[in-house]
Amino acid sequence: MNLETVFTCCNYAVLPAWGLLAVAPRWRGTQLLVHTAAVPLLLAVVYLYFILTGFGGSDEGGFASLQGVMALFSEPRAVLAGWIHYLAFDLFIGAWEVRDAQRRRIHHLLVVPCLFFTLMLGPIGLLLYFILRWTLRREFVIDEAKVARS
Repeated sequence: MNLETVFTCCNYAVLPAWGLLAVAPRWRGTQLLVHTAAVPLLLAVVYLYFILTGFGGSDEGGFASLQGVMALFSEPRAVLAGWIHYLAFDLFIGAWEVRDAQRRRIHHLLVVPCLFFTLMLGPIGLLLYFILRWTLRREFVIDEAKVARS
């Protein structure tokens, strides 16, 4: 399978999961595919493959400098791995936002814009969710065990 096909398949693989988070967050299928991390884990397997086969093309590559990171991602397989990293982690964060909002009784329609921004601009969506949560609940604590006991 060529890299463009893998890129397209991974991009399309996350869209149904995001759709389920937006329109059916409590549905059993959403629980199985997204909240149990089935889709992010599938992406993780693809990511691992490309990490093992995509890095190592540059002797100057590394994570200690911007130049080193740029050298790491000079190989198309490494860039694809990086993209899959974003897809998996953004989806994982989006699923967490939904679960956290449910625990805190934040209306789901208010979370949907945060999900959109998490899909499109990862950290900005997470920031928006924290702003929403602070505005409605005056909470910044991420202690999930404490919320679950309430």
